[in-house]
Amino acid sequence: MSANGYHLLVVDDDPLARAVASDCLDEVGIRVTECTDGAAALALLGSQHFDAVLLDRHMPGMSGDEVCRRIRHDLGDAMLPILMLTGDSGSQDLAAALDAGATDFIRKPFDPVELHARVRAAVEHKRLTDQLDNAETMLFALARMVEAKDENTGDHCSRLAHNSVEFGRALGLAEADLQALRRGGVLHDIGKLGIPDAILMKPAKLTDDEWKVMRQHTLIGARLCSPLKSMARTVPIIRSHHERWDGSGYPDGLAGAAIPLLARVFQIVDIYDALAYARPYKPALPQTEVLRILRDEGARGWRDPQLLAVFLDLLARDPDIFASSAPEAGDLGRAVFADIAGLGRGAG
Repeated sequence: MSANGYHLLVVDDDPLARAVASDCLDEVGIRVTECTDGAAALALLGSQHFDAVLLDRHMPGMSGDEVCRRIRHDLGDAMLPILMLTGDSGSQDLAAALDAGATDFIRKPFDPVELHARVRAAVEHKRLTDQLDNAETMLFALARMVEAKDENTGDHCSRLAHNSVEFGRALGLAEADLQALRRGGVLHDIGKLGIPDAILMKPAKLTDDEWKVMRQHTLIGARLCSPLKSMARTVPIIRSHHERWDGSGYPDGLAGAAIPLLARVFQIVDIYDALAYARPYKPALPQTEVLRILRDEGARGWRDPQLLAVFLDLLARDPDIFASSAPEAGDLGRAVFADIAGLGRGAG
């Protein structure tokens, strides 16, 4: 019976307990590496890949709780399943282990069937999470490729990710909405992958027919990202960030509060960035001109008046609040794109 090549680290100072756990897992095709203490476990985890850790809570020297903390903080592995072997039954003991970073508990003496079921569930959940992370990372890298086509935009995606989150915080938005805005900063124009370069990079004004093609990028981007459930809050930003408060925008002609809130928040930051930084068709504008155009767009009914008022007030109180062009820590997709670009340069 195979367990899809799982590799577990069993950490226990009791040789009999290690042997029993290893035998149980070996019977269902799970490969096991054993070690006797926390220091050895951390060394192995730093040098090898494991799908999960089966960890005794009570060991001499470094306790299981301390090993958990070091895995999470020192090694920086927040997702590795850690199943704690324990004879404790008190709620305070279990709460302490969970607080240290344990994923699940298996009580001693354990039932082999339960051990296998819990290990399998933890590992398969981790693998699904890894697949999701991989899919998201590739989307972000693709979005960076769109940005890289235009040398004039510089760190456009990074600025939008940073500044839309700053605006969202000022509005008191929830953390999940801030995460969606950060993702939207990188992914909002990913649909331009489907737009011909002759249109995308044209320095002159687009014809009516070319604009019809260009406007499809919002729909293309939404289709690319909508299969991922984790993007549910971000897709409306991608699709609707070119809608206008008066209904004259695209792709759906939405008006007023029918435009998703996060799209309304994001589009103000996007417009500010387009005005304040150079584009192929225009130079960067001075702050006074940027503010004049933003107010004019508000007067024409293009922007949510309440959100625009907050944005302009923030700029009045701190003119540099949205001036940062420094990439955020862990900037989405940047590392993968840099690797891909490096391979391309090497091939030349």
